[in-house]
Amino acid sequence: MLPWLTIVGIGEDGYPGLGKQARRALLDTRLIIGAPRQLALLPPCLSAERLLWPRPFSLAPVLERRGQSLCVLASGDPMFHGVGASLARQIPASEFRVLPAPSSVTLAAARLGWALAETEVLSLVARPLALLNGYLCDGQRLLVLSNDGHTPRLLAAHLVAAGFGPSQMHVLEHLGGPGERHEQARADAWPNHVAADLNLIGLDLRAAPGASGLASAPGLPDDAFAHDGQLTKRDVRALTLGRLAPRPGQLLWDVGAGCGSIGIEWMRAHPRCQAIAIEADSGRQGLIERNRDTLGVPGLRLVPGRAPDALQGLPEPDAIFIGGGVTVEGVLERCWAALKPGGRLVANAVTLESEMALFNWQAQHGGELLRVQVAHARPLGNFQTWRQALPITLLDAIKPGHA
Repeated sequence: MLPWLTIVGIGEDGYPGLGKQARRALLDTRLIIGAPRQLALLPPCLSAERLLWPRPFSLAPVLERRGQSLCVLASGDPMFHGVGASLARQIPASEFRVLPAPSSVTLAAARLGWALAETEVLSLVARPLALLNGYLCDGQRLLVLSNDGHTPRLLAAHLVAAGFGPSQMHVLEHLGGPGERHEQARADAWPNHVAADLNLIGLDLRAAPGASGLASAPGLPDDAFAHDGQLTKRDVRALTLGRLAPRPGQLLWDVGAGCGSIGIEWMRAHPRCQAIAIEADSGRQGLIERNRDTLGVPGLRLVPGRAPDALQGLPEPDAIFIGGGVTVEGVLERCWAALKPGGRLVANAVTLESEMALFNWQAQHGGELLRVQVAHARPLGNFQTWRQALPITLLDAIKPGHA
């Protein structure tokens, strides 16, 4: 099937900035769909009907006309956080073509002289500011897609509160157009005014003394989490995450999540990692909500309830961690049944009863059992001695089949 849909990226320079292919597509089509700002950039000489996206936003106007020749306007590169990526999830690649313009990120990197391959990109469009917490690291450069004109001052205040007030901020408005504007200042000196809605923020992150950010590698300090003592401790947590082996785009069930430390560190391993925390205790549910925002993974999904009943209807996981409840009837069996072929099941036990549950399960289903003993040097009078933490028994099993 020949492409019936053409997705045209248009910048702030409007129709004159388009290439020949894009101009020809707009001249030949009978229908152009886009946002008000994008449609306003087109010259009146185009004969095509112009249709606004519905509110709330929906792809229905395109999908309902499948097979009919039409054009969709997008800002800059349609496949970079744009409508093109959304349409590509619904329509086979053989049925559309994309004619991109430079993205705002490309233009921003060019204006600032930053190597794009060495710069992280974060979108805050309709997403919580807490996402920024996962990127805070002294010396890192970050390009942030703003939600609106209020984002720069809100972001500046957030940086100051997080100990990154010395960071240099660049706010670039209307990139590539006649109204392009560049404002810069430290976060702790950012003016309290509203920017243009169409803006992008460049951050050269600098930490104040005593604040350096947290590593993305597993094993955050225990005091990074708000908890009530129900916490997989740092060294065991690092070992557990190593066994779970987070991979981009994969989903983890954190069963009996406590304060959510395993699910949170799973999601911090890669921006596309996903996690669901299952926790019955209401107080710990509040801790999970607090920790996920503080540590930059507000997308972690919290399911109130107790396994195995709370697992009903959840999306199929690539990995499961059971931190509590291995002795509850049906928990190990339900988790194993839900796991994708090739998926990983890791469970920790501290008590003799939970250890025996893992031993009996491993004897039937296989996997590896590991005893973990950690000791810390602690004062004893004028001397130092080893203080043993409770030993942990860890089950590591991979479900037969191909991932």
